[in-house]
Amino acid sequence: MSRSTDTHLFSSERLSRRRFVSAGLHAGVAAAAGMLVASNARAQPAAITATDLGGIKLLQGAGANLLAMQGNDGALMVDGGLAANSAALLDAVKAATGNARVSLLVNTHGHPEQVGANAAVGAAGGKILAHEKTRMYLSSRVYAMDGKRRLAPVDALPEKARPTESVRGEGTLQFAGRRVDYGYLPAAHTDGDLFVHFPELDVLAAGGVIASDRWPLLDWRDGAWLGGRVRAVERLAGMVKPATRVVPSDGKPLTGRDVVRQRGIYDELFETMIGYMNKGFGAEDAVRENPLKKYEAEFGDASAFLDGAYRSMLIAYVPE
Repeated sequence: MSRSTDTHLFSSERLSRRRFVSAGLHAGVAAAAGMLVASNARAQPAAITATDLGGIKLLQGAGANLLAMQGNDGALMVDGGLAANSAALLDAVKAATGNARVSLLVNTHGHPEQVGANAAVGAAGGKILAHEKTRMYLSSRVYAMDGKRRLAPVDALPEKARPTESVRGEGTLQFAGRRVDYGYLPAAHTDGDLFVHFPELDVLAAGGVIASDRWPLLDWRDGAWLGGRVRAVERLAGMVKPATRVVPSDGKPLTGRDVVRQRGIYDELFETMIGYMNKGFGAEDAVRENPLKKYEAEFGDASAFLDGAYRSMLIAYVPE
Protein backbone atom coordinates (compact mmCIF):
# COMPACT_ATOMS: atom_id res chain seq x y z
CA MET A 1 0.00 0.00 0.00
CA SER A 2 1.36 3.39 -0.97
CA ARG A 3 -0.03 6.74 0.07
CA SER A 4 0.51 10.33 -0.96
CA THR A 5 -0.93 13.31 0.86
CA ASP A 6 -1.84 16.85 -0.05
CA THR A 7 -2.78 19.13 2.83
CA HIS A 8 -4.72 21.55 0.58
CA LEU A 9 -8.27 22.08 1.85
CA PHE A 10 -10.84 23.84 -0.29
CA SER A 11 -12.35 26.97 1.19
CA SER A 12 -15.38 29.16 0.64
CA GLU A 13 -15.01 32.94 0.96
CA ARG A 14 -18.58 33.16 2.17
CA LEU A 15 -17.76 30.96 5.18
CA SER A 16 -14.26 32.24 5.93
CA ARG A 17 -15.42 34.72 8.57
CA ARG A 18 -16.48 32.05 11.02
CA ARG A 19 -15.01 32.37 14.50
CA PHE A 20 -14.64 29.44 16.83
CA VAL A 21 -14.65 30.55 20.44
CA SER A 22 -11.37 29.12 21.64
CA ALA A 23 -12.59 27.80 24.95
CA GLY A 24 -15.70 26.33 23.35
CA LEU A 25 -13.75 24.64 20.61
CA HIS A 26 -11.25 23.04 22.96
CA ALA A 27 -14.06 21.98 25.25
CA GLY A 28 -15.69 20.39 22.24
CA VAL A 29 -12.50 18.51 21.47
CA ALA A 30 -12.31 17.30 25.05
CA ALA A 31 -15.98 16.26 24.81
CA ALA A 32 -15.02 13.80 22.07
CA ALA A 33 -16.82 14.49 18.87
CA GLY A 34 -16.06 10.91 18.05
CA MET A 35 -17.77 9.24 20.99
CA LEU A 36 -21.47 10.07 21.11
CA VAL A 37 -23.40 7.12 22.48
CA ALA A 38 -26.27 6.55 20.09
CA SER A 39 -28.92 4.93 22.24
CA ASN A 40 -31.12 4.08 19.29
CA ALA A 41 -28.31 2.04 17.72
CA ARG A 42 -28.00 -0.13 20.82
CA ALA A 43 -31.22 -1.96 20.08
CA GLN A 44 -31.14 -5.64 19.16
CA PRO A 45 -28.81 -5.97 16.15
CA ALA A 46 -30.45 -6.76 12.85
CA ALA A 47 -29.16 -9.33 10.40
CA ILE A 48 -26.23 -8.00 8.39
CA THR A 49 -26.94 -7.75 4.68
CA ALA A 50 -24.52 -7.27 1.78
CA THR A 51 -25.27 -5.37 -1.43
CA ASP A 52 -22.91 -5.39 -4.40
CA LEU A 53 -22.10 -1.88 -5.62
CA GLY A 54 -19.89 -3.18 -8.42
CA GLY A 55 -16.48 -4.04 -7.02
CA ILE A 56 -17.29 -3.04 -3.45
CA LYS A 57 -19.91 -4.31 -1.00
CA LEU A 58 -22.30 -2.26 1.12
CA LEU A 59 -22.93 -3.95 4.48
CA GLN A 60 -25.91 -2.88 6.59
CA GLY A 61 -27.26 -4.01 9.94
CA ALA A 62 -24.16 -3.73 12.17
CA GLY A 63 -25.05 -0.28 13.50
CA ALA A 64 -24.01 1.81 10.49
CA ASN A 65 -23.49 1.56 6.75
CA LEU A 66 -20.11 0.00 5.96
CA LEU A 67 -18.12 -0.67 2.81
CA ALA A 68 -15.89 -3.70 2.22
CA MET A 69 -13.60 -4.40 -0.73
CA GLN A 70 -11.52 -7.47 -1.50
CA GLY A 71 -7.77 -7.04 -1.21
CA ASN A 72 -4.65 -9.06 -1.96
CA ASP A 73 -3.67 -9.48 1.69
CA GLY A 74 -6.94 -8.72 3.45
CA ALA A 75 -10.04 -6.62 2.93
CA LEU A 76 -10.50 -2.86 3.04
CA MET A 77 -13.32 -1.62 5.28
CA VAL A 78 -14.80 1.84 5.62
CA ASP A 79 -16.22 2.11 9.16
CA GLY A 80 -16.76 -0.73 11.58
CA GLY A 81 -20.23 -0.76 13.15
CA LEU A 82 -20.95 -1.14 16.86
CA ALA A 83 -18.63 -3.19 19.04
CA ALA A 84 -21.44 -5.60 19.97
CA ASN A 85 -21.76 -6.53 16.29
CA SER A 86 -18.06 -6.78 15.42
CA ALA A 87 -17.81 -10.59 15.30
CA ALA A 88 -20.88 -10.93 13.08
CA LEU A 89 -19.69 -8.05 10.93
CA LEU A 90 -16.25 -9.51 10.34
CA ASP A 91 -17.85 -12.83 9.40
CA ALA A 92 -20.00 -10.91 6.90
CA VAL A 93 -16.93 -9.13 5.52
CA LYS A 94 -15.21 -12.49 5.04
CA ALA A 95 -18.25 -13.86 3.20
CA ALA A 96 -18.57 -10.73 1.04
CA THR A 97 -14.91 -10.36 0.07
CA GLY A 98 -13.37 -13.81 0.46
CA ASN A 99 -10.68 -12.31 2.71
CA ALA A 100 -10.09 -13.91 6.10
CA ARG A 101 -8.83 -10.65 7.63
CA VAL A 102 -9.15 -6.89 7.30
CA SER A 103 -5.87 -5.28 6.36
CA LEU A 104 -7.11 -1.67 6.36
CA LEU A 105 -10.02 -0.08 8.23
CA VAL A 106 -10.88 3.59 7.67
CA ASN A 107 -12.87 5.40 10.36
CA THR A 108 -14.81 8.27 8.75
CA HIS A 109 -15.21 9.67 12.28
CA GLY A 110 -15.10 8.44 15.85
CA HIS A 111 -18.70 7.74 16.85
CA PRO A 112 -19.34 4.27 18.32
CA GLU A 113 -21.11 3.15 15.13
CA GLN A 114 -17.90 3.70 13.18
CA VAL A 115 -15.25 2.22 15.50
CA GLY A 116 -16.78 -0.98 16.91
CA ALA A 117 -14.56 -3.26 14.83
CA ASN A 118 -11.36 -1.37 15.63
CA ALA A 119 -10.33 -3.66 18.48
CA ALA A 120 -10.66 -6.86 16.47
CA VAL A 121 -9.00 -5.42 13.36
CA GLY A 122 -6.15 -3.92 15.38
CA ALA A 123 -5.56 -7.08 17.40
CA ALA A 124 -5.26 -9.05 14.15
CA GLY A 125 -2.59 -6.66 12.83
CA GLY A 126 -4.78 -4.59 10.53
CA LYS A 127 -4.09 -0.90 9.96
CA ILE A 128 -6.64 1.67 11.09
CA LEU A 129 -6.70 5.07 9.37
CA ALA A 130 -8.55 8.15 10.65
CA HIS A 131 -8.24 11.90 10.90
CA GLU A 132 -5.77 13.00 13.57
CA LYS A 133 -8.56 14.57 15.64
CA THR A 134 -10.48 11.30 15.62
CA ARG A 135 -7.35 9.52 16.82
CA MET A 136 -7.02 12.05 19.62
CA TYR A 137 -10.64 11.57 20.71
CA LEU A 138 -10.29 7.80 20.76
CA SER A 139 -7.05 7.93 22.73
CA SER A 140 -8.32 9.86 25.76
CA ARG A 141 -10.91 9.51 28.49
CA VAL A 142 -13.52 12.10 27.64
CA TYR A 143 -16.96 13.32 28.56
CA ALA A 144 -19.26 12.53 25.66
CA MET A 145 -22.92 13.22 24.97
CA ASP A 146 -25.24 10.24 24.82
CA GLY A 147 -28.43 9.96 22.79
CA LYS A 148 -30.35 11.93 25.43
CA ARG A 149 -27.72 14.71 25.37
CA ARG A 150 -26.40 13.92 28.85
CA LEU A 151 -22.73 14.09 29.68
CA ALA A 152 -21.18 10.76 30.58
CA PRO A 153 -17.54 9.66 30.95
CA VAL A 154 -16.20 7.40 28.19
CA ASP A 155 -12.88 5.64 28.48
CA ALA A 156 -10.27 5.69 25.73
CA LEU A 157 -10.20 2.78 23.35
CA PRO A 158 -7.52 0.19 24.08
CA GLU A 159 -4.20 0.80 22.34
CA LYS A 160 -4.86 -1.90 19.72
CA ALA A 161 -8.21 -0.31 18.84
CA ARG A 162 -6.86 3.15 18.14
CA PRO A 163 -6.01 4.42 14.65
CA THR A 164 -2.50 3.45 13.63
CA GLU A 165 -2.28 6.05 10.86
CA SER A 166 -3.65 9.57 11.09
CA VAL A 167 -4.13 12.12 8.32
CA ARG A 168 -4.71 15.85 8.26
CA GLY A 169 -6.00 16.75 4.80
CA GLU A 170 -6.41 15.20 1.38
CA GLY A 171 -4.65 12.07 0.18
CA THR A 172 -4.67 9.05 -2.10
CA LEU A 173 -3.72 5.45 -1.50
CA GLN A 174 -3.62 2.37 -3.69
CA PHE A 175 -5.48 -0.72 -2.55
CA ALA A 176 -5.55 -3.94 -4.59
CA GLY A 177 -4.67 -1.94 -7.68
CA ARG A 178 -7.47 0.58 -7.19
CA ARG A 179 -7.24 4.25 -6.35
CA VAL A 180 -8.80 5.36 -3.07
CA ASP A 181 -9.06 9.09 -2.29
CA TYR A 182 -9.87 10.54 1.10
CA GLY A 183 -10.20 14.03 2.51
CA TYR A 184 -10.98 16.06 5.59
CA LEU A 185 -14.37 17.76 5.99
CA PRO A 186 -13.76 20.22 8.85
CA ALA A 187 -16.45 20.81 11.48
CA ALA A 188 -19.19 19.18 9.40
CA HIS A 189 -20.61 16.33 11.51
CA THR A 190 -17.89 16.13 14.14
CA ASP A 191 -14.53 17.89 13.97
CA GLY A 192 -12.75 14.85 12.54
CA ASP A 193 -14.75 13.77 9.47
CA LEU A 194 -13.28 12.06 6.43
CA PHE A 195 -14.85 11.17 3.09
CA VAL A 196 -13.57 8.11 1.21
CA HIS A 197 -13.92 8.12 -2.57
CA PHE A 198 -13.48 5.20 -4.98
CA PRO A 199 -13.38 7.09 -8.31
CA GLU A 200 -12.97 4.02 -10.53
CA LEU A 201 -16.07 2.47 -8.95
CA ASP A 202 -17.98 5.78 -8.73
CA VAL A 203 -18.70 5.19 -5.02
CA LEU A 204 -18.33 7.80 -2.28
CA ALA A 205 -18.50 7.12 1.47
CA ALA A 206 -19.68 10.36 3.05
CA GLY A 207 -19.84 9.30 6.71
CA GLY A 208 -22.20 11.30 8.89
CA VAL A 209 -22.04 14.49 6.85
CA ILE A 210 -25.23 13.72 4.92
CA ALA A 211 -28.27 11.51 5.48
CA SER A 212 -30.85 10.01 3.17
CA ASP A 213 -34.10 10.00 5.11
CA ARG A 214 -33.69 12.23 8.16
CA TRP A 215 -31.87 15.36 9.26
CA PRO A 216 -28.27 14.37 10.03
CA LEU A 217 -26.68 14.95 13.39
CA LEU A 218 -24.87 18.28 13.65
CA ASP A 219 -22.67 17.67 16.68
CA TRP A 220 -22.32 21.34 17.53
CA ARG A 221 -21.22 20.64 21.11
CA ASP A 222 -18.17 18.82 19.79
CA GLY A 223 -16.78 21.07 17.09
CA ALA A 224 -19.28 20.95 14.21
CA TRP A 225 -21.31 23.92 12.96
CA LEU A 226 -23.73 24.67 10.15
CA GLY A 227 -21.12 26.49 8.08
CA GLY A 228 -18.87 23.43 8.25
CA ARG A 229 -21.79 21.27 7.09
CA VAL A 230 -22.52 23.64 4.18
CA ARG A 231 -18.89 23.68 3.11
CA ALA A 232 -18.62 19.89 3.37
CA VAL A 233 -21.71 19.25 1.24
CA GLU A 234 -20.39 21.75 -1.31
CA ARG A 235 -17.13 19.77 -1.39
CA LEU A 236 -18.95 16.48 -1.92
CA ALA A 237 -21.28 17.95 -4.54
CA GLY A 238 -18.24 19.07 -6.52
CA MET A 239 -16.85 15.52 -6.57
CA VAL A 240 -19.87 13.50 -7.68
CA LYS A 241 -21.45 12.64 -10.97
CA PRO A 242 -25.25 12.42 -11.22
CA ALA A 243 -25.24 8.62 -10.84
CA THR A 244 -22.45 8.35 -8.21
CA ARG A 245 -23.44 5.97 -5.40
CA VAL A 246 -23.09 7.98 -2.17
CA VAL A 247 -23.13 6.02 1.10
CA PRO A 248 -24.09 7.91 4.29
CA SER A 249 -23.51 6.56 7.79
CA ASP A 250 -27.04 5.22 7.92
CA GLY A 251 -30.10 4.92 5.74
CA LYS A 252 -30.34 4.10 2.07
CA PRO A 253 -27.57 5.09 -0.35
CA LEU A 254 -27.94 8.36 -2.23
CA THR A 255 -26.97 9.45 -5.71
CA GLY A 256 -24.84 12.36 -6.78
CA ARG A 257 -28.05 14.15 -7.77
CA ASP A 258 -29.27 13.84 -4.19
CA VAL A 259 -26.07 15.39 -2.84
CA VAL A 260 -26.33 18.33 -5.24
CA ARG A 261 -29.93 18.84 -4.12
CA GLN A 262 -28.92 18.76 -0.46
CA ARG A 263 -26.26 21.36 -1.20
CA GLY A 264 -29.05 23.67 -2.32
CA ILE A 265 -31.08 22.98 0.84
CA TYR A 266 -28.16 23.76 3.17
CA ASP A 267 -27.04 26.80 1.18
CA GLU A 268 -30.53 28.24 1.45
CA LEU A 269 -30.73 27.43 5.16
CA PHE A 270 -27.38 29.08 5.87
CA GLU A 271 -28.44 32.33 4.23
CA THR A 272 -31.74 32.24 6.13
CA MET A 273 -29.94 31.70 9.43
CA ILE A 274 -27.69 34.70 8.78
CA GLY A 275 -30.84 36.76 8.34
CA TYR A 276 -32.16 35.48 11.66
CA MET A 277 -28.92 36.40 13.40
CA ASN A 278 -29.08 39.92 12.00
CA LYS A 279 -32.58 40.19 13.45
CA GLY A 280 -31.32 39.12 16.88
CA PHE A 281 -33.21 35.82 16.90
CA GLY A 282 -32.52 33.07 19.41
CA ALA A 283 -32.57 29.34 18.66
CA GLU A 284 -36.20 29.04 19.73
CA ASP A 285 -37.11 31.72 17.17
CA ALA A 286 -35.38 29.80 14.38
CA VAL A 287 -37.29 26.67 15.38
CA ARG A 288 -40.57 28.58 15.44
CA GLU A 289 -39.96 30.07 11.99
CA ASN A 290 -39.07 26.58 10.67
CA PRO A 291 -37.44 27.39 7.31
CA LEU A 292 -37.21 23.63 6.63
CA LYS A 293 -40.96 22.98 6.92
CA LYS A 294 -41.33 22.21 3.21
CA TYR A 295 -38.84 19.34 3.56
CA GLU A 296 -40.29 17.71 6.67
CA ALA A 297 -42.43 15.23 4.76
CA GLU A 298 -39.16 13.83 3.37
CA PHE A 299 -36.74 14.19 6.29
CA GLY A 300 -39.01 14.41 9.34
CA ASP A 301 -39.38 16.99 12.12
CA ALA A 302 -36.64 19.59 11.71
CA SER A 303 -36.89 21.25 15.14
CA ALA A 304 -33.92 19.49 16.78
CA PHE A 305 -31.73 20.02 13.72
CA LEU A 306 -32.66 23.71 13.49
CA ASP A 307 -32.03 24.24 17.19
CA GLY A 308 -28.55 22.73 16.96
CA ALA A 309 -27.74 24.44 13.66
CA TYR A 310 -28.63 27.87 15.01
CA ARG A 311 -26.78 27.35 18.29
CA SER A 312 -23.72 26.30 16.28
CA MET A 313 -23.85 29.57 14.35
CA LEU A 314 -24.10 31.60 17.54
CA ILE A 315 -20.81 29.98 18.60
CA ALA A 316 -18.95 29.99 15.30
CA TYR A 317 -20.18 32.73 12.99
CA VAL A 318 -19.81 36.51 13.16
CA PRO A 319 -22.56 38.13 11.02
CA GLU A 320 -22.15 41.40 9.18
